[in-house]
Amino acid sequence: MSRHDRTTRTGQDRANLYDEITDKIIAELEAGRFPWVQPWGKSTAKAPLGLPKNASTGRTYSGINILILWGAVVQHGFPGQGWLTYRQAAALGGNVREGERGTTVVYADRFVPEDEKRRARETGEEAQAIPFLKRFTVFNTAQCERLPDDMVIATPPPLPGLIEPRVEALIRATGIDFRIGGDRAFYVPADDCVVVPPPQAYFEPINWHRTALHEIGHASGHRSRLNRDFSTSFGTKKYAFEELIALS
Repeated sequence: MSRHDRTTRTGQDRANLYDEITDKIIAELEAGRFPWVQPWGKSTAKAPLGLPKNASTGRTYSGINILILWGAVVQHGFPGQGWLTYRQAAALGGNVREGERGTTVVYADRFVPEDEKRRARETGEEAQAIPFLKRFTVFNTAQCERLPDDMVIATPPPLPGLIEPRVEALIRATGIDFRIGGDRAFYVPADDCVVVPPPQAYFEPINWHRTALHEIGHASGHRSRLNRDFSTSFGTKKYAFEELIALS
């Protein structure tokens, strides 16, 4: 690839990325969210005011990445400003929780290709650096598990009275690993755990109870209980059957 082609491709990639970020910021504004003024999550879990940083290296993010990561904290209600790549989480002895989606950040710099260095030596001219832009996917520490204790920021417990005592007792009696946090509700058969957002994230308390019991219904199909088939994908008859069971 020629120098011109590399420069053109880099410019196109950068333009496409800038368009993506611009569209995302506009969407945040239209939704009434201002991440550079209010960099914390929903009422479910307020992240401390501050710059987002890499939880492994301690380095703070800069430039457009600040807006990207603040926006992710606002959108998902993460309780902290720490972020990790998939490999960094693994290197720390942890892992990204199954089903979690990362946030794309960017790294911009310049480099001088070897052929450009040779050209500069032969002609006596100054070597021209080529700008490049790399994308990285990072995950909030709240999307990870088994991280060192000093990296874990717990989601505040639900306010008293938000969970019906009989439902709470039922959940406890199942013995299922029931986790409260994040902004998604799901059951993970491999880990036999249920994850639901905090009750305070719901406009009506009854909807939290419906969601929690629905996911507990899925958990009843674990191989140690009723041993239902979880291997099917969305849109299949077996998947629909499983959803009907959880709704009943």
